Amino acid sequence: MTQAPRSDIHADAAFVAFGANVALAGKTLAEAVNQAIMGLDSPDCRLVRHSRLFHTPCFPAGTGPDYVNAVARFDTALAPDDLLTRLHKIETAMGRARVQRWGRRTMDLDLLAQGDLVLPDVATLRHWMDLAPEQQVLRAPDVLILPHPRLHERAFVLVPWLDIAPQWRHPVLGLTVAQMAATLPDADHSAVRPAAS
Repeated sequence: MTQAPRSDIHADAAFVAFGANVALAGKTLAEAVNQAIMGLDSPDCRLVRHSRLFHTPCFPAGTGPDYVNAVARFDTALAPDDLLTRLHKIETAMGRARVQRWGRRTMDLDLLAQGDLVLPDVATLRHWMDLAPEQQVLRAPDVLILPHPRLHERAFVLVPWLDIAPQWRHPVLGLTVAQMAATLPDADHSAVRPAAS
């Protein structure tokens, strides 16, 4: 099997998506997203850069109010599972309750990619990437999948990601963030609008 061209992003680079569509008491959505970004920044998970904030339609359509989204790069030596645990702790501290898949949330953090790691393996990643839309609503992986199996389809991920690392290359698809964003439908791309930070 031919291996996709490697990204020029360092192996310790972790990309995290931040999103919220339910305000915390006393905070705007933008303030909550910024708080989560700063909350992840630490000596062993150092914030390198984050995107602008963007208003994005709720996904799936009609399931709640619009989101504020961002993507950030952190340099970390943490193992992916340890980093995911830290993301879940921040979500919980900010009031996230995992009641409904793709439901409303005070904070949603997704580990998009870490270097060019593929976890647990290419076949499992491909299985989740190819899952039919009606199954995506019902099923979620019980292990960490990297890169995130839906990242290449989501404007609310790719458009903010363009701000900070358009050259990151998907280790299986072989496409950069810029190339994946260019394949988005125009309507999806234009629906992601910069927000006041």
